[in-house]
Amino acid sequence: MAARTSLIGWLQIGLAAVGICGYACAASTGFEEAAVGPFTKLATSVGTWSAEEGHAQIDSAHADLGSRCLHLRGGKDRRVELQLKPEGKKPRKLSFRAERWTGRSPFVFRVSGHLNGKWHELYSGDKTIKLGGFHTKVAVEVPVGMDRLRLSGNTPEGGGVLIDDVRVQEPKPMELLELTTMQVVTPVLVRNDGDPVLQVKFVAEGSEQPLRVRALRVRLDGTTDLRDIESVSVKYSEAERMFAAPQRPATAMVFRGDQTLVEGESTFIVQVKLKSSANLDHVVDASCDAVAVGTRQVTPEVTSPEGTKRIGVALRKAGDDKCVRYRIPGLDITPKGTLIAVYDARWRSGGDLPGDIDVGMSRSTDGGQTWAPMKIIMDMGNDPAWRYDGIGDPCVMVDRSNGTIWVGATWSHGNRSWRGSGPGMTPEETGQFMLVKSEDDGRTWSKPINITEQIKTPDWCFVLPSPGRGMTMHDGTLVMPSQYQDTLANRRMPHSTIIYSHDRGETWTIGNGARPNTTECRIVELGDGSLMLNMRDNRGGSRAVMTTTDMGNTWQDHSSSRNALPEPVCNAGLIRVEGKYNVTGKDMLIFCNPATTRGRHHMTLKVSLDEGVIWPEEHHLLLDAGSLAGYPSLAMIDQETLGVLYEGSRANLTFQRVKIRDLVKD
Repeated sequence: MAARTSLIGWLQIGLAAVGICGYACAASTGFEEAAVGPFTKLATSVGTWSAEEGHAQIDSAHADLGSRCLHLRGGKDRRVELQLKPEGKKPRKLSFRAERWTGRSPFVFRVSGHLNGKWHELYSGDKTIKLGGFHTKVAVEVPVGMDRLRLSGNTPEGGGVLIDDVRVQEPKPMELLELTTMQVVTPVLVRNDGDPVLQVKFVAEGSEQPLRVRALRVRLDGTTDLRDIESVSVKYSEAERMFAAPQRPATAMVFRGDQTLVEGESTFIVQVKLKSSANLDHVVDASCDAVAVGTRQVTPEVTSPEGTKRIGVALRKAGDDKCVRYRIPGLDITPKGTLIAVYDARWRSGGDLPGDIDVGMSRSTDGGQTWAPMKIIMDMGNDPAWRYDGIGDPCVMVDRSNGTIWVGATWSHGNRSWRGSGPGMTPEETGQFMLVKSEDDGRTWSKPINITEQIKTPDWCFVLPSPGRGMTMHDGTLVMPSQYQDTLANRRMPHSTIIYSHDRGETWTIGNGARPNTTECRIVELGDGSLMLNMRDNRGGSRAVMTTTDMGNTWQDHSSSRNALPEPVCNAGLIRVEGKYNVTGKDMLIFCNPATTRGRHHMTLKVSLDEGVIWPEEHHLLLDAGSLAGYPSLAMIDQETLGVLYEGSRANLTFQRVKIRDLVKD
């Protein structure tokens, strides 16, 4: 207690707190009460909105505050007008947050006001509205007598502008309405320069006599080991700059600065930079128990929010080895305990095939704590005349009987990928199904092996592996999840399927399509010897699941199909772990994907103890709530630990270790 008393002294202020009230104090609207969808007239607390049919709608998927926002839709000469409520005798101020909803041109956005029978331009956002994230704060003066406001845009169809937290009020001295802390679930990663561990959010009303933040006291009480941390810093997110200089970690730290709050929301982010030796089984926890605002001390409503930050590794970041982007991870472990990670190395752009893409590989011999430098294991050429002969979408598979590592990928000779591939068998006609193998635990790799003629029907348009991971059955059969596009006559309909080998990879056979309009899939062998195929379903909403007892000749619907595992149409990870190989002693299926139906975010692990019939919430674990590309892959490291490699919000490819007891506690 004495230590805390001495820390109060650093503020050199009294203990009187700034008065805090709710949002009701502000003339604002977050559109929370509005019906989702298009509107032509909408009454809110700031006034009545009106729009021509098709010009505006209420969006429930991309709000900044709460769950809804206003979307001025894309198209030419779109506009929405706000009939203001009766005014006083002072000028008013309009403020809101905005997000550009397209990266394409043209982009025109204006705010105008109606005064004395004429429209007057108040604001031009053509060059200032930022793409994504509601990062732009707009504030304009509304003169006395102005009765209407108009928000207008000219953007491509499908684009537009998102608008939230609209306020119209007379200028008054700034008052602090809310002071909260929160921990968004995202990992803290080795190799990053700094990752957020705590957000301190201020909500203020009024623009006169603005409040200034002078200091924050940050605590790291819940952190497993402060020696994992190299430095701690505080950033003011609205200006994307540091509030105070970084400090060495301590249980309690005082960060002094001088930052003026803006009207509405201001956020200070506590971020941590890890040492390269940080233990991947540890966590980082942060809290804020005192803030100096002007000459007063304020205590956040919640000083230590729920949650901790798991430590991981930024296995691949944009720019590593001069590569623009890394995507499409696969993860497996060899009998010697070596983790093998494979992925797309997209050298020139982040887009899919065709393009300058090779298959990269990283290996770890210490459970993912450290990784050897990347090695390119599949490279089909670099001729720009053939779109750099890209090869990607890798699937890794370890033969449990002899330790051979197989990696499958699709080669696009020119434009011979998802859209450009067609009937035929040659590289000039269709995408090629390629394999490489390693017989020395991933140190060296064979030349590419083309198995297209073994598994493709000539009139099919495309056959390729499902990126991620394959498996070895109990009888030694190698099985790799795959997919194909049907004939032109059948409109190139995609199907999930499998390829398999009974002779250690010498020859391969393909199964029949499990379900039309499905693609990227995962395969496991159930306890009764049947195979379960868990599929990305282009219908959206939920994963499709089917089983086979005859190596994919026929398929049957599983009871969980299209109802148990929500998805936003994305890849997923799935493995089966027998009870004798994990600390619980229970057979389990472990699944991972962005657990949403719209947008890729909230990367979540789930466990089923009944062969995938149900996936109880008590066996769910959120890894990363941020926006991400969303492909994961899984591998058991030892009986206590799961390895997860996924496209995360803090790095192109994030690796984390997760204790099985964090998923199944009983």
